[in-house]
Amino acid sequence: MALDLQEIVELAADLLGAPATLEDRDFHLVAYAAHGDTIDPVRMESILHRRATEAVRTRFERHGIARATGPVRIPADTSRGQLGRLCLPARWNNVTYGYLWLLDDQERITGPRAAQAMPLCERAGLLMARQARERDDLGYRVADLLSTQPDVRAQAASELAEADLSTPLAVAVLRTRTAEPLNPWLLPHSVLTTVWQGDHILVIPTAAPRAVVDRARRLLEERNTPVQAGLCTPCATLDHVHECWLRARVAARVAAPGETRDWTSLGVLRLLRHTGDEPLTQATQTPGTQRLLEHPDLAETARTFLDLAGNVQQTAKALNVHRQTLYHRLRRIEELTSLDLADGQARLTIHLALTLTPHLNPHA
Repeated sequence: MALDLQEIVELAADLLGAPATLEDRDFHLVAYAAHGDTIDPVRMESILHRRATEAVRTRFERHGIARATGPVRIPADTSRGQLGRLCLPARWNNVTYGYLWLLDDQERITGPRAAQAMPLCERAGLLMARQARERDDLGYRVADLLSTQPDVRAQAASELAEADLSTPLAVAVLRTRTAEPLNPWLLPHSVLTTVWQGDHILVIPTAAPRAVVDRARRLLEERNTPVQAGLCTPCATLDHVHECWLRARVAARVAAPGETRDWTSLGVLRLLRHTGDEPLTQATQTPGTQRLLEHPDLAETARTFLDLAGNVQQTAKALNVHRQTLYHRLRRIEELTSLDLADGQARLTIHLALTLTPHLNPHA
């Protein structure tokens, strides 16, 4: 029977008589095995948070582990409570896919003993390379689901169906300034990822999709870039992924940095999915609403007043102004727009303009 990564780590711990941890090349935890009760802050951090800190990664990489083809010893650092350890690179076809760490403060693991574990590391490298290739292949199929060509989408749906991708699904779009792909190992195995038109796309089984999106957003935010996330669920079949992606993209577009918006929460902003920015601008803006938008304080007052269904008391409280001040502003809004706030159609005209305009770029 072929060994899995957890079994490989357990065998290495028994063979070398030391606690073992397998991390990918980005220092995210893949598997670990105890051997006795020896532990230090670095190992504890990796196990509890499923990854080592950036500071630890920087310190360890200074020892040349990324280029090493054999064992590398990392000395103890008593100032940090860090025990000495041995690093065995998990490589396949001259590529490092991860690191097997052995706590070995007393340097009991000799060179010949470490060499006995290298075949296990090679096996781990092969499995990690295989996993990376499989996820990449599925990622390409996900990208095909987003194609404008129906036949390409249909072929991708057929191939993914053979991969037993369970439905219904959720589709998420995460918008950032960087298109560097997410490491798929850091998300649940059933989640498929790709980068399309500069956005990160996730296809997620519907069990707890919001938690997966939040996890992906935090991973991207660790790159010091703001993230806007949109979610569309449920997506009944693979054939519906394209439409769900378009909806999730609108949700991401209107989300604030650090926020996840669901398509179902967008209300009138769903119009952004069906109509271009220029037609929407022409349809919802009037000379009067354009004048109003030139006065940010009055525009905020009008938006708050309309969001609160014209309730003067709640609007004054929300804006922290006296009622008489609010009445004065409302009269000024009517003068600027040439619209009567007592008229339902006039209110709708102003509300649509104020709601949609911040998200429109008619010159895009």
